[in-house]
Amino acid sequence: MTLLHRALRRAVPATPQELAAALWSFAYFFALLAGYYVLRPLRDQMGIAGGVRNLPWLFTATFVTLLVAQPLYGALVARLPRARFIPVVCHFFALNLAVFWILLILGIAPAIVARVFFVWVSVFNLFAVAVFWSFMADLFTSEQGKRLFGFIGAGGTAGALLGPVITIALSVPLGPANLLIVAIVFLELAVLCVHRLERSATARPDHAQQPDARKVGGSAFAALPELMRSPYLLGVAAWVSLLSFGATTLYFAQAHVVAAEVHGAGAQTRIFASIDLAVGLLSLATQVFATGRLLKRFGTGVAAGALPAVYVAGFAALALMPVLSVVVVVQVAQRWMNFALANPARQVFFTVVDREEKYKAKNLIDVVVYRGSDALYGWVFDSVQALGLKLGAIALCALPVAAGWLVLSAALGRVQERRAARLAGDAERDGPLPARNQG
Repeated sequence: MTLLHRALRRAVPATPQELAAALWSFAYFFALLAGYYVLRPLRDQMGIAGGVRNLPWLFTATFVTLLVAQPLYGALVARLPRARFIPVVCHFFALNLAVFWILLILGIAPAIVARVFFVWVSVFNLFAVAVFWSFMADLFTSEQGKRLFGFIGAGGTAGALLGPVITIALSVPLGPANLLIVAIVFLELAVLCVHRLERSATARPDHAQQPDARKVGGSAFAALPELMRSPYLLGVAAWVSLLSFGATTLYFAQAHVVAAEVHGAGAQTRIFASIDLAVGLLSLATQVFATGRLLKRFGTGVAAGALPAVYVAGFAALALMPVLSVVVVVQVAQRWMNFALANPARQVFFTVVDREEKYKAKNLIDVVVYRGSDALYGWVFDSVQALGLKLGAIALCALPVAAGWLVLSAALGRVQERRAARLAGDAERDGPLPARNQG
């Protein structure tokens, strides 16, 4: 046990008081993303099976679904403490998967179910992950986030590694539909981790040693006013929209190139799962050994700016060589940099806003703004292709947008550091109780 404790101390950049919360957060994210990455290759294959020309419609349907779901989520958050509404969200998604499993096993309207499933998986990913990071931003301070979010993110990356391995190994012998049962098991394990995290030794020194029973409160529709009155949150929303711009442009390029050059549902599913596996291996190594140190050394602005820097280089490469091998390399590189550095930095951005903004405005940004941008940029990609632009020309047009995104990253990093310093000064001056009320 002493050797195990020493090994954990070396691997986890946490104090003894933070260790239990950090490990359960790691396990929670592991279970959540393992379930999602079991489903992701199946979703991508269904998207191609429905016709790549239908992808803009699927992205638009996702956005409309999120618009309907956002106020329902806001009402849930306002009325329930986090120890209750987070398990409710996970149980709801698990029940949905059970319904999809029945429909797929019985072969009921397979084309329609495939399209609905594509939309559902996109909604599930954004909502479940956004709720997770809202929880983390509520639980940890800015300083703790810089040290711990890389390690916690490594839990998700480890789950993202396991998911495609399960899909590659079991998609043929079990059949794709039965993989939904595996995803349900992982979701229920995530709920167990939430309960244990709430009961574990609290991560923040200003919290009581008990589950947080406080309701977030406020209005179900508070997210939009919170966003509009905060230049800082508007900047983060713009950053997330530009993240969607890069990811959507590359996703559509990937879908068109794979559909043209890789034939057969099995081969297409395997290439998507292989991309996921490569991203997971690179991200896990970086998150365990480098993310915390890099965030602490260079700050959130540089870490967040690493992703648009990759896109600048990637779009330049695609402008010169718009082929499958380049698309795959750029896809792996941007997702690696996103998970390893940019996403932990973006989550630290939210540690310096008030508690209601962490659950409502953050969810609006991470879910509705992101998927709304997906829908918009999906139609933009489809439109410029209809005008005759090839992949190389589209990548060339995207270059200046990625450069502007890089500038925005630096600006947000400076504001976040100032806010964190001010909050730390207030906590030191006023003591732990006001810090706790601050959330």
